[in-house]
Amino acid sequence: MSNNAPIGIFDSGIGGLTVANAIKKYLPGERIIYFGDTAHLPYGDKAPSSIIEYSRTISSFLVDKGCKIIVIACNTASSIAYAKVKEDLGSVPVINVIDPVVEVVVNSKNSHRVGVIGTRATINSGEYEKRLKKLDKTIAVSSLATPLLVPLIEELIMDEVVGHMVISKYLSQPLLKDIDSLILGCTHYPLIKKTIEYHYDGRVKVFDSADIVGKYVEKYLSDNNLKSDKKEGSHEFYVSDYTESFETNTRNFFGEGIHLMQIDLFRSFKPGTV
Repeated sequence: MSNNAPIGIFDSGIGGLTVANAIKKYLPGERIIYFGDTAHLPYGDKAPSSIIEYSRTISSFLVDKGCKIIVIACNTASSIAYAKVKEDLGSVPVINVIDPVVEVVVNSKNSHRVGVIGTRATINSGEYEKRLKKLDKTIAVSSLATPLLVPLIEELIMDEVVGHMVISKYLSQPLLKDIDSLILGCTHYPLIKKTIEYHYDGRVKVFDSADIVGKYVEKYLSDNNLKSDKKEGSHEFYVSDYTESFETNTRNFFGEGIHLMQIDLFRSFKPGTV
């Protein structure tokens, strides 16, 4: 695999763009091929079998595009489909967004009562609690499904009054009352991190996956001699269905010159042998 091959990233929508943007920040020479499965947004209310099917198909597409590594920039897909995707792709490295965050939280000295917010599928999977407890059995974990946040973020109305009301309602739940740390268990949520931090007024440490995963991917490529030797990378963006919010956020992160390519991957594309 060439060092100058692209990095493949996928999510159900705009959330994974936060991860892609962090990877661009730490690895400006890398090319990124991003797939936003906007036709099936949000993954959080889909059946596990569907999430696995979507993830395997998209991953195969990205490998066929020549990607040297796949980043599952979606907590729901990471919690449910990671093992299957990794098994499918064999020698192509696959990175999920849960393990790097769990490692950082456990290694931070002041995280003893950890809250997790995410989609229903992510919370119901229990993956954050399992992985946190595996590394530190003394950590207390409180997990809360926050299903309204992704649709509100995708509709670009989180800065409006209704968005702030929904965030406050979720974070005020008794389940999260005594936490000292909060994991944003969805890659959409870094887009509202400032509002969440404002709610807690410094009382709670907020961890989001975007920056953590960006640093993790940089270290992984360095450790495995896979970093590009280019100074600047060019990027490709695919969607399964065009949405205004995806185009707006992509241009906010990557500039006005980006071009979205819509592809009905699940009808027109047959995954190759990988």
